[in-house]
Amino acid sequence: MTTNRPRLDSDGDSSARPGPDGRPPAPARKRGAMRRPLAVLVAVVLVAANLRVAVTSLGAVLDQARTDLAMSTFAAATAATLPVVCFGGVALTTPWLIRRVGAKTGLGLALGLLLAGLLIRVGGGEAALLAGTFVACAGIAAGNVLVPVIVKIEFPGRVGEVTGAYSAAMSAGAATGAAATVPVGDALGGWRAGLAAWSVLAAAALVVWLPQIRRSAARSEPRTLMTAMMRSRVAWAVTLLFATQSVLAFVVMAWLPTIYLDAGFTPGEAGTLLAVALLVGVPVYFVVPVLAARLRRQGVLGAGMTAAQIGGLTGLLLRPESVPWLWAALIGIGGGVFPLTLALFSMRTRTAADTAALSAMAQSVGYLLAALGPFTVGVLRDATGSWSAPVALLVAICVVQAALSFGAGKPRFVDEPTTDDDPRRAPDRQR
Repeated sequence: MTTNRPRLDSDGDSSARPGPDGRPPAPARKRGAMRRPLAVLVAVVLVAANLRVAVTSLGAVLDQARTDLAMSTFAAATAATLPVVCFGGVALTTPWLIRRVGAKTGLGLALGLLLAGLLIRVGGGEAALLAGTFVACAGIAAGNVLVPVIVKIEFPGRVGEVTGAYSAAMSAGAATGAAATVPVGDALGGWRAGLAAWSVLAAAALVVWLPQIRRSAARSEPRTLMTAMMRSRVAWAVTLLFATQSVLAFVVMAWLPTIYLDAGFTPGEAGTLLAVALLVGVPVYFVVPVLAARLRRQGVLGAGMTAAQIGGLTGLLLRPESVPWLWAALIGIGGGVFPLTLALFSMRTRTAADTAALSAMAQSVGYLLAALGPFTVGVLRDATGSWSAPVALLVAICVVQAALSFGAGKPRFVDEPTTDDDPRRAPDRQR
């Protein structure tokens, strides 16, 4: 007696056999639909891991590179400042890139620039190092703007969770670049090898992202005018919040070890305490966007993290030797305002075009202002001979940031008219 058994396909799954209409049956289509968001999520997280490691890895070996290449003080300062300036300048051009090729193809091009820059900067002398850094940071700058746009497109109902995942990956990448570049270089033959090693991570991200480019369909999206975005009070609240946290973050990365050194800690201890501040950011960066997405107003969340940063800065100034790990941890918690602003790029906009425009506006203004932060703090330190005035300035910026958190945290959209606008007029947003 024969039994009619379903014919198995090549991977042993009978449910994947096409039906009468030539399409896979519903269970197979459902599994495919579930796998695609997971693949996009993995790709986004891997891309995010690359968006800071190129910068922190250079900082870790800059002294070695300066000695080996006989770099001038001006060239070394340029190499240290170039990333943040590039982030701000290139961000403005990214909405144009999206209109020309689409967000997914644009991110592929950004990864290509990053990979090329990482290879260029280890292939020659001082000029190659600066040129490669510029190219790599141009790719990062575009990626900074594009990733929130892709999250808006692909995960409109999971903005908080996905933003948390890629923010945590970004923070982990930053800490890894700072901590691992020197040991890797020592093992492989020098600072060039330590920097070149990160090209492997960039190449992996590009390979994983390429299938997303092939799946993307070319379509014309409405254009959000930057001038219209700049007339939005909501957009300015988010932009200024991003600016204050950028200033604080870059000052901490630049000067926190020096503050600990001046307090009597060894270089190794000072570097470890900076790593503590960065590593605390990994879980914080994941949790904050998730909480933000569940709250109707995010002001208390932003102000609470800012209060933690004020506590860390104050303790660092008054009693740096008492509980130095606590001060570093509190400063790291304060850095959670960064992923909060990333989430707000999507939460305060209705369309991907608006998300791109807000992200570009906030990051261009924020990073350009952040470039002045470490310089200003250094000048104050030299002029006064102590850290009292610089830390007081940082605390004042924190107070402003707390106030901005409540403004940016209100449940409004960038295209909504403000109270003194005529509600009968449609916002002049798109052309």
